[in-house]
Amino acid sequence: MYQQPLPPEYAGMGDAEAASRIRAAKQALGSRVVVLGHHYQRDEIIEHADHRGDSYKLAKDAGSHPEAEFIVFCGVHFMAESADILTPDNQIVILPNLAAGCSMADMANFFQVKRCWKELGEVTDTDRIVPVTYINSAANLKAFVGERDGTVCTSTNAPTAVGWALENGDKVLFFPDQHLGRNTGVRLGFDPDHDMVVWDPFKPLGGNTPERIRDATFILWKGHCSVHKRFTVEQVQAARAKHPDVRVLVHPECELEVVRLADHNGSTEYILRTIEEAEPGTTWAIGTEINLVSRLAKEHPDKTIFCLDEQICPCSTMYRIHPSFLCWTLENLVAGRVVNQVKVPEAVAAPARKALAQMLRVGVSRD
Repeated sequence: MYQQPLPPEYAGMGDAEAASRIRAAKQALGSRVVVLGHHYQRDEIIEHADHRGDSYKLAKDAGSHPEAEFIVFCGVHFMAESADILTPDNQIVILPNLAAGCSMADMANFFQVKRCWKELGEVTDTDRIVPVTYINSAANLKAFVGERDGTVCTSTNAPTAVGWALENGDKVLFFPDQHLGRNTGVRLGFDPDHDMVVWDPFKPLGGNTPERIRDATFILWKGHCSVHKRFTVEQVQAARAKHPDVRVLVHPECELEVVRLADHNGSTEYILRTIEEAEPGTTWAIGTEINLVSRLAKEHPDKTIFCLDEQICPCSTMYRIHPSFLCWTLENLVAGRVVNQVKVPEAVAAPARKALAQMLRVGVSRD
């Protein structure tokens, strides 16, 4: 979707002015608007959020304000799509910057996944394959999954979602993030070498033999998160060498070797909870997006908290939600104009809603 350039009044706006005008616009709109902020957003956005959380939490929070006319989602496009699918038609979901996408979500498109399913059907029984799409995917892929009785998952509930899938089938097609799929399978006791294959959408049969497809329990899409792929074994080793008492805490979108070396791994909500519950004086090296790590360090000065990646890589697409875009969005609402509405056609929304509803039914374990 195309994002129109901001008017000059907003493009040159300073942070202090933007913050003041955002507060004024929110006050004018009152309960008519709810602002959701993903943990990876910059502090200048999070300070205006009525709810902050990861994809799973915000998917639930989107439906918790039936009185609101507008849900302004400070995240990325697939999150706003999910919010639109899960909320009533009378609520309007808005993404402040339509250019805020997700490189991982772009690594699997509908036509590639549809072709994958067709090729799988030529070598094995797709009736026994349960598709599981990470929430980091387009609405039409969620619809694809819903039409085939699969589920959406997030990093919060991936183990319970995949466990549910294997209770209802013999294999899981997991996309678009191979690393979350692999780490989830290993957590459930599966062998990454024997029980899993990677599906490369640019190769016939994903680069696999029919025998390997038939033997595998997990078919993992060749996709990844550009931020979490930056965290390495060498970074973990360096953190331990510099801080012998460090606890390493990483996101399960990291590569398996990094997750295995870490002391803890889990979703952004898990990371948040782990730090909140940690003893004062403890030292933590965290492998996830820098805005969340920096915020945790500021909110918990009694602990030593730093990012595993010294080069500090933000999520560039999340960063496109600048305060000037949020201000522009809200002031247009005050003036009676809706900009940047995200609306999923009902033909796509209905089966996607089925997959998302399954995600919420599966729930999440606190383990």
